[in-house]
Amino acid sequence: MKKHYAIGALACVLAVVLAGVTVRAQQPAGRGAGRAPTAPPAIIWPSPPLADGPIVLDTGIQHQIRLIVTKGLNQPWSMAFLPDGSILVTERPGRLRIVRNGVLDPTPVAGVPKVRAQGLAGLLDLALHPRFSENKLVYFTYHKPADNSETSGNNGGIITLARGRWDGTALVDVRDLFSAIQSGNASRIVFGKDGMVYMTVGVGDPPAAARAQDPNDLAGKVLRLRDDGTVPADNPFVNRPGHRPEIFTLGHRNALGLAVQPDTGAIWECEDGPNGGDEINILQPGKNYGWPVVSFGRFYLGPRVTEKPWQEGMEQPLVFWVPAIAISGMTFYTGDKFPNWKNNVFVGGMRQGEVPRSGHLERIDFNDKWEELHRESMLRELQQRIRDVRQGPDGLLYVLTAENEGALMRIEPFQP
Repeated sequence: MKKHYAIGALACVLAVVLAGVTVRAQQPAGRGAGRAPTAPPAIIWPSPPLADGPIVLDTGIQHQIRLIVTKGLNQPWSMAFLPDGSILVTERPGRLRIVRNGVLDPTPVAGVPKVRAQGLAGLLDLALHPRFSENKLVYFTYHKPADNSETSGNNGGIITLARGRWDGTALVDVRDLFSAIQSGNASRIVFGKDGMVYMTVGVGDPPAAARAQDPNDLAGKVLRLRDDGTVPADNPFVNRPGHRPEIFTLGHRNALGLAVQPDTGAIWECEDGPNGGDEINILQPGKNYGWPVVSFGRFYLGPRVTEKPWQEGMEQPLVFWVPAIAISGMTFYTGDKFPNWKNNVFVGGMRQGEVPRSGHLERIDFNDKWEELHRESMLRELQQRIRDVRQGPDGLLYVLTAENEGALMRIEPFQP
């Protein structure tokens, strides 16, 4: 395999960027100031109100399931399960909430720092430290407001990893551990079996997309950090000139899911393509996952990202979607409550083919070589956007709906 920083690869990046600029230059001017549109007119079709529940649905191999619904959330984004059975939930506008025994506490949890919540930016992912029972540390990512020394743009927020100590009712001793870049894109985190924090930093479409191929830029990367935010000595690019030492992998678009493979400890990542090209990758240190040089997607106005969706020195996805499902959130199911779902992967979908009211939960099963066998779209009847999915310590599945009146839903088996 050729090294992925070869001149040929860099030339491809420049070609993609220039092609994107050319496509936009050829598009009819949009409204205001002569700016060309980057997407067709949006389809306005709001999701219907979610029923109070319980909701009973049928599925392909597990068959009937029941959803227990907790409402009252506003754009929930992530969740973490406390040892006492309570669930912490982030809301993108900047609030941390807690659900106890299926009931949402009306008072937000104190201790969250000031958040720059605009567009897709805000308070994002949550993860408990592997030794939470000892140190009570809660990790989260958020968009930190930029000060006057920062350049404006991209919603003005700086993607930041922070942590606080849970005192039973609030976060205390909160401090930032690592600030990445100013961006309006998302960030997920997960603790690996090695005890390190894996953190995604998204990037968008051309011309900004070229940053994903720049090893001296954190945009479009997955980072690997110690639990104090410093760089591990065994990261793949440590002491390599022109490379940021925090980088674990590069060539990503907007990564919205991270999960640890139970049997091997490998880090799985799922990311949004534009209009098509959502994908799941198994991350390997120092590897290049191709964005924007290779992709199975199209830009939002129709042109393909590239006519050749593979290239030597760039990793192929394990699973990809055309059209896109606006993937968000990912978990492995390892529990016993749903025996037919054992070792399946679940991902959330916000919408399919750029059409509203098509959000769903997608189940994927594999053979013993982790080669895909089936995909099942679940919860379509609800017509809700699914932002996150997690397995709880009780062996049940939990999902968050990404609505202004969002909900936490617990999925459990149902016997009529």
